Amino acid sequence: MSRVKKHRIIFNALLFFILIVLSGAAFAMGIADPTGAPAQASQSDAALLVLYVLLALVFSFMCSVAEAVLLSVTPSFIAGMEKKAPKKAALLKKLKQDDVDRSLAAILTLNTIAHTVGAIGSGAKATAVFGSAWFGVFSAVMTLMILFFSEIIPKTLGAVYWRSLSGLTAKFVRALIFCLYPLILISEQLTKVIARNADIHVFSREEFIAMAGVGAESGHINERESRIIRNLFRLEFLKAEDIMTPRMVISALPKKLTIAQALERCGDAPFSRLPVYGESVDDITGFVLKDDLLLAMAKGQVDVSLESLKREMPVVAKDAPISGLLELFLDKRQHIALVAGTYGGTKGLVTLEDVVETLLGMEIMDEMDEVKDMQALARKQWSKRAKAMGLDVDAAGKDSNNMDANQPSCNLKT
Repeated sequence: MSRVKKHRIIFNALLFFILIVLSGAAFAMGIADPTGAPAQASQSDAALLVLYVLLALVFSFMCSVAEAVLLSVTPSFIAGMEKKAPKKAALLKKLKQDDVDRSLAAILTLNTIAHTVGAIGSGAKATAVFGSAWFGVFSAVMTLMILFFSEIIPKTLGAVYWRSLSGLTAKFVRALIFCLYPLILISEQLTKVIARNADIHVFSREEFIAMAGVGAESGHINERESRIIRNLFRLEFLKAEDIMTPRMVISALPKKLTIAQALERCGDAPFSRLPVYGESVDDITGFVLKDDLLLAMAKGQVDVSLESLKREMPVVAKDAPISGLLELFLDKRQHIALVAGTYGGTKGLVTLEDVVETLLGMEIMDEMDEVKDMQALARKQWSKRAKAMGLDVDAAGKDSNNMDANQPSCNLKT
């Protein structure tokens, strides 16, 4: 919607508001004397009645617009305006972020004064003009006028057109603070006494997660963005063991194997990084890249042990938060880490892909992957090997005798 059209809508609303008030004034002056020759005192009372109503509604209208605009202005809008209009941005930042309590106090003070003076003055003059018999009708009409012209309409305009009205609102609120400073100062001191030990409310993670869901439902953000935001705030609650590949399905190689032996076992494995262990899978000392194995094979280094190609693997605790894992991977430029158990044994493996998949809420595949869910593939292949060995494996990867059924072999051929 263009700026001209916005201003035209606001102007039409104000014009309609003024016409309603003037119509009420004409009605009041006509009611004052049915003979058509109103007395001078009645005309004066009717004029004062219109003045009280008009002043009350106009000032209340302005306060409601200012309040809606001020509450709708976002920090990102102010930040984006700092280069285009630095003075306006500085004023908005002061009123919205630094002195928001003072700004709201000024608006509410003027609004209260307008309502109070308007109610007292218009009530007294309405009785003089219409008589006590019409006072109830006037009160009902005045209530509806306040509801629509000082609450619903101005706050709707302020909430919808807050961007174009932000500059005028900032100047208006600044002038209010200057004029009403003594009253504002008193209200601030009272507020400090009342809220001395009160905790300042800040948004919790649960509220941000809920807002992301509401934003997707309302169409302000798409579902993918909402999912990423929700998952981002859940990272602190998730631990490494929640997303790791468990020990029971890890395919690892002993470091004493040669490159030829390793490729014979793992040539068809859809894994780009293969853990290397010493005495047992609880002694994982690093990992090798399958690309390095293939490159060494191409150079004729078939009898070289895996130890010579092994790369270091960082170790993390099983209860390490996923947010910390992401920082670890980025800082050390690593893609895989060993998850250690309570007593230092191997608990599982976690990769950068696992963290990113948790954040995005979807499975990602690199150029070496042929299967989407590598953890599910590992469990499936181990189940087949266990059955071929005659083991009765339960859902937790243990045999019927509660023995660890892990086979640290990389031979995934079926």
